[in-house]
Amino acid sequence: MSTHYLFGMTLAELQQVAAELGLPRFAAGQMASWLYQKRVSSIDQMTNLSLKHRELLKTHYEVGTCPPVEAMRSVDGTVKYLYRAAETKFVEAVFIPDADRATLCVSSQVGCKMNCTFCMTGKQGFSGNLSAREILNQIQSLPEFPQLTNIVMMGMGEPLDNLDEVLRALEIMTASYGYGWSPKRITLSSVGLRKGLKRFIEACDCHLAISLHAPIPALRRELMPAEKAFSITEIVDLLRGYDFSKQRRLSFEYILFKGVNDSLAHAKELLKLLRGLDCRINLIRFHAIPNVDLQGCEMEQMVAFRDYLTSHGLFTTIRASRGEDIFAACGMLSTKKQLEEHQLTL
Repeated sequence: MSTHYLFGMTLAELQQVAAELGLPRFAAGQMASWLYQKRVSSIDQMTNLSLKHRELLKTHYEVGTCPPVEAMRSVDGTVKYLYRAAETKFVEAVFIPDADRATLCVSSQVGCKMNCTFCMTGKQGFSGNLSAREILNQIQSLPEFPQLTNIVMMGMGEPLDNLDEVLRALEIMTASYGYGWSPKRITLSSVGLRKGLKRFIEACDCHLAISLHAPIPALRRELMPAEKAFSITEIVDLLRGYDFSKQRRLSFEYILFKGVNDSLAHAKELLKLLRGLDCRINLIRFHAIPNVDLQGCEMEQMVAFRDYLTSHGLFTTIRASRGEDIFAACGMLSTKKQLEEHQLTL
């Protein structure tokens, strides 16, 4: 018999549970408070529900949170956590403390279908979508949860390829019955799945980051096979239809590869592509991964690239690299090894 979990349910879903079990309607709000604000791990801890109602709940449901199974700590303070996602599957989440900010990089899928040339997650292949419960568990079960200031949906997977579950998780993160966080604390990163992108922008107010990496479609196609189906020019055209000049931030992620996309000509093409769009560029250093014949730029070249774009009116930053020594940096997340090791022990 399959196990049913309360954690990861929206308020509407908890109301349905209450109705089905004959609990008073207000019990849904009580459950939500215990799950997301008091962060209990068992139904027995929901003490303002009657004993009878708790026992009834326990015959059908569990809370459903689970701690990370492994932690790796970087010399720079970054911590990479391994979470079990299904019986034989795992995902990684990365905690990044930085002065008065503490960011968690969250996964939305086991592996990824996008198969970007420079990303270890893509090399792992795709094993399945995470449920809202499994997405939120990376946050709720984080030992450093009280310190969190920001969430980035930039871990394993393409969030817009699992949009129903991602939007449920985002609702719980931002709703008053859930964590009650401002959408400004959350950024979702995507290669730009057109249909999902439109729905995401219209369904919530979280920040958006687009994985760009090349301003010329033919070059982007070499680095990112998704360009064939989701053209960067079409993505930018779609984004021009929305207002990013107020609270919501639009950014483009751009990994600089030596001799591939780092020239002045590429910078000029970037300016042309994004002209008139209220956005910023995050330049990212490439972190070498096995069996990929790409090299990162020298910092001097990254600074020159940044300065050229900034001097021409495109706000550009160089993102600090964190956790490279534990394979926790951008593009380095993969649980293929853990899965193989687990299968060996079965």
